[in-house]
Amino acid sequence: MTTSVCAVALLCGLTACADSDDQSVGPAPTGTGAVGASRYSTPLKGSCPDTVTVQQPWWPGADQGFLFQLLGPNPTIDKDSSRITGQLGGTGVTLEIRAGGPAVGFQPASSLLAQDDDILLGDISTDEAIQNSAKAPSVAVFSVYEKNPQVLLWGNPDWNFTSVADIGREGATVLVSASQVSYPEVFEREGMLNKSQIDTSYQGSPDRFVAADGKIVQQGFVTYEPYQLEHDVKAWNKPVKYLLLDKDYPVYRSQLSIRPDKLAANRDCLSRLVPLFQQAQRDYINDPEATNQLLLKVLDSLNTSGFTLSPELLANTNAQQKSLGLIADGSDGVLGSFDTARVQTLIGRLTPVFEAKGDKLKPGLAPKDLATNEFLDRSISLK
Repeated sequence: MTTSVCAVALLCGLTACADSDDQSVGPAPTGTGAVGASRYSTPLKGSCPDTVTVQQPWWPGADQGFLFQLLGPNPTIDKDSSRITGQLGGTGVTLEIRAGGPAVGFQPASSLLAQDDDILLGDISTDEAIQNSAKAPSVAVFSVYEKNPQVLLWGNPDWNFTSVADIGREGATVLVSASQVSYPEVFEREGMLNKSQIDTSYQGSPDRFVAADGKIVQQGFVTYEPYQLEHDVKAWNKPVKYLLLDKDYPVYRSQLSIRPDKLAANRDCLSRLVPLFQQAQRDYINDPEATNQLLLKVLDSLNTSGFTLSPELLANTNAQQKSLGLIADGSDGVLGSFDTARVQTLIGRLTPVFEAKGDKLKPGLAPKDLATNEFLDRSISLK
């Protein structure tokens, strides 16, 4: 996940191993490790690669909590490559989680998935998958979030926007990144925003927001920026308001995806592995504390160039994941599933935007090219 780089106090130190570049996080916090090994015991040896490698789009955080829930005791961290490796529960194989964003020169997960055969799954959003459907295709097998956690946020107490169209009518400046989001162009094309109000100079810092006294609309994620601005950015440190984009832009923001050419050979693996993701997601959202302790220790060991988390921020993220229904069952009642009609609508809305930018999409692109519910255990839900 791309989020602003705000300094948040971080707890927990690490014990170094013999190799100065590799560290073990030491004994896993209560609730992970041995418990995880006994809870996630579906045999994967012989069906999956000996190392199941998952490429993330950003530094570790609560968005990937379910993956860290699966890690066995004493995972190892390679600082140079920003990779976290440990037992995948009690399945007989290893799980390797690779950090993204600055750790990989901001290469998108879909590009890394296309380049590196060692990566089994990449965390790729629907819009990214559509944009790269020809040059770096991917098929999603598990939806991390049912609702899109992206927001537009502001600090002017007089604004009470309930839709993107409201923001457009107000004429407020919308500060976004030029390369990290696609929704401003969709909103402009559909008449919800005016081109003149979109400012693509956002670099991740809250400075512009603070300087404008909050009288600007800025991109963010509901699980991060609102809390950081209200609690950790001392120059602001007061309430903000936000509009969750799950209705105006209902992408599957985080979805584990595989290359289409690797799908057939890994069918048996995915039929065993994906239900473990569902189980771990359910366990994490219901009891996140031990895994959050692990996340803090892991993040503290990486060279994150200032990106930090805190126990309070993670607790707030978990609360938002629940209260806003970000992590929730799909429209079919299955945790981690995809709605075909929703994907088709996104194809229709995004195709003209990407084609206007010169992107070549897969001819005749259809929902089945982007996502499948084939490997989900339909008995697993949050209810």
